[in-house]
Amino acid sequence: MNSTGPLRVVEPTSEADAASTLAALEQACSDPLLPEHLRTLLVQARGALRDADAATGVERSRYRAVFDAVPDPVSIIDWDGTVLDVNKAGMLAYQRTREEIIGKPIEFLNPDLPRDHLRPVWESLSRGDTYVIEVTNMRADGTRFPVEVHSAGINIDGRMRIVAVARDLSGRHAAELRYRELMETIDKGIIVRDAQGSIVHVNPAAMRILGIRDGASLEEDLRADNWQTFDEHGREVSEMDQPATYALRTGRIVESTVLGFYNKRTRELKWLSVTCVPQFAVGASKPEQVLSLFSDVTELKRDSALFDRAQSLAHIGGWEWDTGRNTLYLTEEARRIVGQEPAPATIDELMACLREPDRRRLRTALDHAIAHGRSLNLDLQGWQTNGHLFWVRLIGEAETGDPLSTHITGTLQDITERKQAEETLRVQARTDPLTGLLNRDAVLEELETRLSDATLARAAVLYIDLDRFKIVNDVLGHAAGDRLLSAASRRIQRAVGSEGLIARFGGDEFLVICSTGDEPTRPERLADAILEAFSESFRMDGEEFSITASIGIAQAPIDGRRAQQLIQNADVAMYDSKRRGRNDWQAFTAELAEQQLQRLQLETHLRRAVINDEFNLVYQPLVQLETGNVVGAEALIRWNNRLLGEMRPDHFISHAETTGDIVGIGGWVLREACRQMRRWLDRGLQLERIAVNVSYRQFLGEDLSEHVRAALAESGLPGSALELEFTERVLIEDAPDTVRTFAALRDMGIVLTIDDFGEGYSALNYLRRLPIHGLKLSQLFVQGVPDRASDVAVCQAVTGIARSLGLSLVAEGIETERQRRFLLDLGVTVGQGFLFAPGLTSEELQAAYPPVKEPR
Repeated sequence: MNSTGPLRVVEPTSEADAASTLAALEQACSDPLLPEHLRTLLVQARGALRDADAATGVERSRYRAVFDAVPDPVSIIDWDGTVLDVNKAGMLAYQRTREEIIGKPIEFLNPDLPRDHLRPVWESLSRGDTYVIEVTNMRADGTRFPVEVHSAGINIDGRMRIVAVARDLSGRHAAELRYRELMETIDKGIIVRDAQGSIVHVNPAAMRILGIRDGASLEEDLRADNWQTFDEHGREVSEMDQPATYALRTGRIVESTVLGFYNKRTRELKWLSVTCVPQFAVGASKPEQVLSLFSDVTELKRDSALFDRAQSLAHIGGWEWDTGRNTLYLTEEARRIVGQEPAPATIDELMACLREPDRRRLRTALDHAIAHGRSLNLDLQGWQTNGHLFWVRLIGEAETGDPLSTHITGTLQDITERKQAEETLRVQARTDPLTGLLNRDAVLEELETRLSDATLARAAVLYIDLDRFKIVNDVLGHAAGDRLLSAASRRIQRAVGSEGLIARFGGDEFLVICSTGDEPTRPERLADAILEAFSESFRMDGEEFSITASIGIAQAPIDGRRAQQLIQNADVAMYDSKRRGRNDWQAFTAELAEQQLQRLQLETHLRRAVINDEFNLVYQPLVQLETGNVVGAEALIRWNNRLLGEMRPDHFISHAETTGDIVGIGGWVLREACRQMRRWLDRGLQLERIAVNVSYRQFLGEDLSEHVRAALAESGLPGSALELEFTERVLIEDAPDTVRTFAALRDMGIVLTIDDFGEGYSALNYLRRLPIHGLKLSQLFVQGVPDRASDVAVCQAVTGIARSLGLSLVAEGIETERQRRFLLDLGVTVGQGFLFAPGLTSEELQAAYPPVKEPR
């Protein structure tokens, strides 16, 4: 035990003590880990106690004599670690009298014990087990000596004590030290593995033979998958058939066996003569470890056919050049790797099959090896006679001696497959897997390289974004969208040809990098060619789609000198092109730079608008078209900034959705609208509900149902008093939680409406499966009725859809009496617009539509 000294035994002083001591000796005698001579003496002590009258002084003396006759230190300690008794061997070992030891804590004999050292002892003894551990005890003069302690429990007068025996291990440790010294100095390689095959020791000779550097990770360098093993016939040896594994499995010695070991990391083959000796613990039937001894016999195998066979399996050949006679010797595998017919017989013939500049590199390296005795290590590329390209790693070293008869010997390793794999990985790392174009990282690297080269710095970036690409994804699915992206990339490639680098930058965005040094107008010409390439519709799964492109152009150095800045400015120009109608290109200008600065300024102020209390709401009444009675109101946000002034929603809402600030803004609108509805109801204003617009960002980025529930609870409103208006984008996003969120909102009694229906994607599939209450007919179509036939047709279609699905319908943007009458005839009963009222303050709305019943 890690806190006890020797085994402790107490002298019996009463019949109870004798019985308890006898019980302790019974348990100690049954400990299989005690040495045989100690167990014999304890058995004698046990017999003495059984045969004697414990109450007589004579028998106690006999017990003491037997107790003191035990040659190893034996003692008893209390459960708290206090020493109660110690035998004569213990007093000799510690060089102290019994009086100096008894009553002292165990730390008196074991000063190096850690805190809580008795805890594992208690746990083992409480289970009835014996606790065994190696610790260091201290003599009176302060010197230490190692001991192996066996501890057992004992009950004396109803109290648990600890009986312990300590064996001095000094002699064994000295033997182990001599054994270690022998292993460290012997010139044979030695590797010791435990019963599981894990390496527990490697001597310096083994590290030298196996080429393991000082400080290297033995576990990493000697991993089985880093080595390939061959027998004398050139056949690969599996891990289960390795000599060490066999010796562990069978317990038999493996006599000297020659094996080839190929190090995959250093690409070096060594032949070793290996002997494996299993080692058994006393009384064990299976080896506890195996000792492998080996020596390097590579030189004895260099010219043998067996070595050539192993080289072939490892794709390694040998070569030797006699510089004096200019003769080149290649092993069979080396000739196969080079693939020349006839095989090169001189170093010049070998160089002739290499590509430049590798030919010059090899010549220079050979000259240095001859002149200075240096080694070679080169990766070279060449052509075989059959026209196949090969890669070879040539390693060699010059022999010292007469320069006129210098020999250079080494290996040739076929690394063609690895080089091809590396090239494949390099291409894959730079290539978009869908389109085969350069990917984002690759084009950034290429552009940065061009801009850093003064001769190539005059370059332009075309930022291409596909218009209405999302329609294909939404209607036909992502697989069709991927096919469209591939087709679009081919059209861009045909339009650009060899005049620029093309990359897929992400999603449906592409980049083209072209030079402007020889043709300043090339970016504009390529942009026109790309737009022309998209003039023809795409056909996907039997459907025809008109997909165009919006392009932004930025040129270096006037629009930026760094890759990120140039791409960002091209992106700004592209968005301006899309804003002005799409299917066009726009060059970056100073005005766009100013607009970009304004957007940054807008973003900064918008982020603090809620905190600074800069928002307010106005309310547009929802009225019955037949009577003009108000049935509800839609909350509309307004923003008044101290520096920017009054901001219209169409100036900042889309920007807030892009940056994500709309989530916080939308939450404020929801809470404020509910509070206002509560105030109106308390004042007697008869409104059925208040409508609030919800951004798709709110829907996707937060637990909307919980936020709505909290707003209703705060204002004390029932769910039926709130209407939430979603754009069609919420439907199209189709997040996994969409149906669940809509259901939770509807269960609260909230009215759910799709705003501006017909203006966006109008995916009827989502209307069919989502719990929607109503639709709002977009003002884009209401403005054209009753005179514009196309708008009339759309209004009729949307009305039919709402009627067939059992949905309510609200028309927005009603400005004339003729529009109101047309919508009434169509069956629309509720609407809003300037014909009735613009956005009003809460006080203005209450004044325009006074209460018709008592406040509640």
